[in-house]
Amino acid sequence: MPATGDAAPDFTAPLANGDVDEFSLSAKLDEEAPIVLAFFPGAFTGVCTEEMCTFQDRLAAFDDLDASVYGVSRDSPFALNEFRAQNDLEFGLISDFNKEIIDEYGIEMDFDDLGVYGVAKRSVFVVDADGEITYSWVSDDPGVEPEYAEVEAAVEDVA
Repeated sequence: MPATGDAAPDFTAPLANGDVDEFSLSAKLDEEAPIVLAFFPGAFTGVCTEEMCTFQDRLAAFDDLDASVYGVSRDSPFALNEFRAQNDLEFGLISDFNKEIIDEYGIEMDFDDLGVYGVAKRSVFVVDADGEITYSWVSDDPGVEPEYAEVEAAVEDVA
């Protein structure tokens, strides 16, 4: 699992932004860094919806710092577009349908009792313009949300 100070694993994946476009982390660093990658287990679930809506509610603070926020989950880009629409999310959601990003970041978890395997642990990484992880938070408890003020402060430190 990459930690603060490590190079962020690069990836290219589908981006649900109303349409379905391609997102490449390395290509976005010059124009959008710092970038907040907020991994969540699954769309349309209680805590995940609350987390993404909280990022939406705080989006102006990230915009003021010229930072970009992206949610990341195993859901298909089509499901993520519906999730965005139902929750009025203005930021893009990255589809890691094949679990490649989750594997690169080492944040896989299972819900054995539900028969759900290989989803993302709830986690947040802030990546600066050089591609370095300047903040990382990973929870083993999917019911715990990140400290949003801490994420904002981490972005402010590198903005």
